Amino acid sequence: MLTDCATNNGFEISPRFRRIIEERIARLEKDSEYDEAQVETLIDGDHIRRQMRLVAVERAEALRMRLFLDRAKCGCPDS
Repeated sequence: MLTDCATNNGFEISPRFRRIIEERIARLEKDSEYDEAQVETLIDGDHIRRQMRLVAVERAEALRMRLFLDRAKCGCPDS
């Protein structure tokens, strides 16, 4: 019952935690772009598949974190 309430109403995170998550998202997205560009230098098919799996995991994690932030309320003081 508490879980349903938390899911429907969101939850609160600190501004510092939000910033840390946003920085992590930016790093994941930058790393995924770099890792995808490296595929052009690879020859072995297995290595290419592993590299593309890495890219997919990085992007999925960035998306998961974005969805988390979309549901979270910032515990910012009202200005």
